[in-house]
Amino acid sequence: MTNGKHFVSDPKTLVRDSLRGLTLANRHLSLDEKEKVVYLNDLATRRHRQVSLFCGGGSGHEPAHAGFVGHGMLTASVSGHVFASPTSSQVLSCLRRVHSEEHGTLVVIKNYTGDVLNFGRAVERFKSERVNSGKPLPKIAMVVVDDDVGVVNPDDDEQGGVGRRGLAGTVLTYKLAGACAANGGSLEKVQETAQYVVSHTFTIGCALNAASVPGQGMPRVLDDNEIEIGMGIHNEPGFEKKAPEPANVLIPSMMDHILKSRPFKTCSGSKTHVVVLVNNLGATSNLEMGLITKLAVEAAVERGLVPERVFSGTYMTGLAMPGASISLLVLPDNEKERQELISLIDEPAYCSGWINQAHVAEAGTTDDSAQGPATPFTPSSNATWEHIIDTAYKNVVRDEPEVTRLDQLMGDGDCGQVLLSGATAIYEASKNTALPLNDPSAALARISALVEDAMGGTSGIIYCLFLDGLAQQLHKLDATTNATLSTKMWGTAMVGALDTLYQYTTARPGHRTLIDALQPFAATLAETGELKAALEKAEAGAKATATMRPMRGRAVYVSQNDGLMDAGAAGLVSVLAGIVGALTVDV
Repeated sequence: MTNGKHFVSDPKTLVRDSLRGLTLANRHLSLDEKEKVVYLNDLATRRHRQVSLFCGGGSGHEPAHAGFVGHGMLTASVSGHVFASPTSSQVLSCLRRVHSEEHGTLVVIKNYTGDVLNFGRAVERFKSERVNSGKPLPKIAMVVVDDDVGVVNPDDDEQGGVGRRGLAGTVLTYKLAGACAANGGSLEKVQETAQYVVSHTFTIGCALNAASVPGQGMPRVLDDNEIEIGMGIHNEPGFEKKAPEPANVLIPSMMDHILKSRPFKTCSGSKTHVVVLVNNLGATSNLEMGLITKLAVEAAVERGLVPERVFSGTYMTGLAMPGASISLLVLPDNEKERQELISLIDEPAYCSGWINQAHVAEAGTTDDSAQGPATPFTPSSNATWEHIIDTAYKNVVRDEPEVTRLDQLMGDGDCGQVLLSGATAIYEASKNTALPLNDPSAALARISALVEDAMGGTSGIIYCLFLDGLAQQLHKLDATTNATLSTKMWGTAMVGALDTLYQYTTARPGHRTLIDALQPFAATLAETGELKAALEKAEAGAKATATMRPMRGRAVYVSQNDGLMDAGAAGLVSVLAGIVGALTVDV
């Protein structure tokens, strides 16, 4: 395996150092180094004038995402480590900083599990902060870009239902939505524009080799007689390896793949007027990019397409990946609607990453006061809540070895310890009177924050999203009824919280996850109000996972489950049993 060479001082600080360099070269930008958030200097003015628009994701795709922060495109961006999503706390800090109370905020992300969960968690957490503020929930929308047509059967649950990935078409979403916002469009209009781009953009890439990752080297290497079609921007394998072809054969075949793909075929309209974006994946020479662009446009015209605009350059990279991608944005058939979108494409965007646009340095004062603290809460004691937390914690301590054993056999072995970390954090906060236990919705919002800090990983985010949704549902019920919440009302709130969770994960009952225990518990409690009956259903759902084929998580790579219960479902039952046990002690 060949190690790549890089300009690196310390791989651990590379992202922050790079962002610092970006802001030094672009005086209209400021940087929150701790949270790795790049934002406009005149943020306060922008928030007052228009919908704020931000994005983010793993680093290594430069100029995406921070390179597109500027007037006419993004208000801010938040960066994770190389090829890794930023945490929901990072995203939340960005959302607090940039949110426009007057006009609202649009969040744009690429379709990767970590991004969807962490950005979704931050959005729900931001909403939950308003529970005790007396203010209406903030106006926030999120769009997920999935322009990749190089994924085979992306909607097939037999393959895990991962969906199409977000690629260079994401930049076109930034461009049109950003121009719409700069022109005074409402949040609904900006979201509509972004969603149009998402549903009408299609991308395919070709790589000559994988990219070396700083501090890690080459993850894999293609042979000299191989190229790969559909390789992802994180070095994910494509759908086809083949011998190198002349560019005048390869590029038209890539165009054909787009036009023959199911997403393109099902796109509404006659599909004749298009925007063509040719993207350098990071290490392709400008000389070759000119050739690829020429061939892509010629191939489009030969197939009856009318390229209204053509862009060629470096927009969304996979570090220094030698390769290129081609994106088609299908414009509306209606002449008026088409010209409206073209006018948004032609609007100036003053940022370093948008090719063929002059950079205009904007003077402004850094808005350090923009990021306010989270909504404060008043700690309080409550004997019932404290008993519930104590009992659930002891259950998790008792059951952790078995949950860990189950996960070691099917996953990466950390499920039990992660769950115990979360339970311990809640238990200690309860003992230290650090929770607002006299206000259920506020308590759950605070517990969700503790869980994120203590647990991390996918399971932690799943718990957090559910707790965020539950806090919001209870807040709505309490405001409506102004009465003590019954067990049925708790069940109804849990069903509503599941709907929140389902916005950000494709896991459903039958996929062998903790959902198989959570959903029947919530549904039974909502229907009957009987805690013991709900627990019995949760236990039955968890046990049923022993005969299910894994559909989500790392366990999908295991050929069979050998009659083992899902570790996440078993851990959740331990928590639920502690809660129910504390509330149903026989007198």
